[in-house]
Amino acid sequence: MRYLTMYFLLLALLVGCGKKQAEETSEAPTTESNTASPKQNAASDRITLTAAEQQVGGVRLGSLTQRPMSGGLKVNGVLDVPPENLVSVSAPLGGFIDRTDLLQGSRVRSGQVLAVIRNPDFVQLQQDYQEARSQLKYARAEYERQGELYRQEVAPQKNYQRAQAEYEALQVKTNAQAARLRLAGLPLGGAIVSTATLRAPKGGFVKAVNVSIGQSVTPTDVLFEIVNPEHLHVELTVFEKDIPQVKEQQLVRFSLGNDSVSRERTAHVYLISKTISNERTVRVHAHLDREDEQLLPGTFVRAVIETNRVTVPTLPEKAVVQYGAQAYVFVAADSTVKAGTAMYRMVPVTRGVSEDGYTEVHLPAAEQGKPLRFVTEGAYALLGKLKNAEEEE
Repeated sequence: MRYLTMYFLLLALLVGCGKKQAEETSEAPTTESNTASPKQNAASDRITLTAAEQQVGGVRLGSLTQRPMSGGLKVNGVLDVPPENLVSVSAPLGGFIDRTDLLQGSRVRSGQVLAVIRNPDFVQLQQDYQEARSQLKYARAEYERQGELYRQEVAPQKNYQRAQAEYEALQVKTNAQAARLRLAGLPLGGAIVSTATLRAPKGGFVKAVNVSIGQSVTPTDVLFEIVNPEHLHVELTVFEKDIPQVKEQQLVRFSLGNDSVSRERTAHVYLISKTISNERTVRVHAHLDREDEQLLPGTFVRAVIETNRVTVPTLPEKAVVQYGAQAYVFVAADSTVKAGTAMYRMVPVTRGVSEDGYTEVHLPAAEQGKPLRFVTEGAYALLGKLKNAEEEE
């Protein structure tokens, strides 16, 4: 019985020792893995290049420079034309469209025929005018005859005055008839016609064609819209709370919404509306600094109104790279590497305003105050090599 008890005690002791050794063995890789993780994280933001790789990548170093940059309001708007450059054309006396060959976007010059209008009333207008001219001719002769008789004291003065009044009345009537003919585009004199020409009051481009051949139109119908894009301006929408920052003559930098390369243009504020819309916004108008015939009215624009200028730390735009949602720069690392190579580390930054090829850069608190040397050219080459190295690992 005593030997049996000792046997069971030895068996339990052996089982406990084996379990403890297995637990220590299973915990060892975990501890080793945790020890290696910080090293991997520390190395994931560093890249080493040989002299040949630096030359191929075009790597150049530089430092932060303090530059005056504009701080401003980011707003949206459209390109528009002043009222005098947008013309709506109507037929003053109405009628039927007899002929037109205009298409939307066609260029027209001042005085060019836009359409031919047919109206039976045109015949009556010309008849009335020619009858008035004939009556005026007779009234003038009678007026001159009565004047001669009055001066010779053959006829009374009232006959002379009556002839004078009739002549002047017919003169007014004839002038009015001529004005109506000119308004309708009809000829003064000559053969009587039933059609009139509708001409462009100003040159420009046809923005809208609202008629077709045979259509009946009235004097209130807008048949054509002509826009002259020579003096475009930028119409911006600014929120009510931001209006106190906007002043006349402030610089406006804008780019077109349909411009794939986001080419920047400039304008200056010349008018700030004094009314607030239902959406609590105010219209701000800016004159273009340089006219461009390729710009079209109604084009959407993204703009920045410069409200002040401040001196901020900047780097060339090529020095700031974007990876995901974060902006980064590369700096020369102080770590010792073998001869002929150089190490760079990637530092996250906050990007600010970009202007004239430079970008405002804000470093993390841990990097501020250090004498850093930044990669000003070839940053994207470093980013590509760093990320490729991570994927291979």
